Amino acid sequence: MKRKPKTKRHKQNKYFEEDSDENFYYIAGYTDDGAPYGISWNEIIAQELRFRGAIKKDAKKAAELIHIAIDDIAEKLTGQSKSENIRETLEHFFREENNRLSYQNTIVADILGEVAGIVITYPGEAAPRLDEPILKRLRKKRRNEMIFLDKEADEGDFYIDTLCVADRFRGYGIGSMLLKEAEKAAIQKGYSRLSLNVAQDNPNAKKLYEQIGYKGGKLIKINEHLYDYMVKIL
Repeated sequence: MKRKPKTKRHKQNKYFEEDSDENFYYIAGYTDDGAPYGISWNEIIAQELRFRGAIKKDAKKAAELIHIAIDDIAEKLTGQSKSENIRETLEHFFREENNRLSYQNTIVADILGEVAGIVITYPGEAAPRLDEPILKRLRKKRRNEMIFLDKEADEGDFYIDTLCVADRFRGYGIGSMLLKEAEKAAIQKGYSRLSLNVAQDNPNAKKLYEQIGYKGGKLIKINEHLYDYMVKIL
């Protein structure tokens, strides 16, 4: 019987050379009927998933995930239209301190040194201060001092700005675990309310958030799109 084709990636780490497909982190071999066997993604994630504060070296992958998560808002924040320029600017802000997209505000889901997902959080009342470096750059680029950013978070809330898991790590509960990490951060900083925004044209995401305790309170507009502002009491 013909063997099932393999999709390979090779990456050296301290454990072994990776040889993976959509089901297995490491393919140790094949059975007589061509089925692969080895260490599954479920096993490696259970064993190796760690949560940590972001570092500047995470910038490239973090910028990619931020872009995926916030989509057209990234174009507004960066003043760029081409994907490569948007991500380059997001990388810049991620490496810098004291802005909303900074590594300082980011928790990383790490699997063997790889960024599997991120969550970006900060106090709602800090948003105007954290937006200042972004606004300053944007106004200079556009030569327009009348540019403003939409208010996304309420004062007194610990706000989840961005949540994203890389494609090949989706479906393993990492997003839910990142939300738990955001809850821990909120409690450590003395907040009892955690908030986020969900696009109105994404009812499935809203339903998932409702299932874990978030409740919608109002509609807000961000970059001309309507969002449900949802709050979880901790």
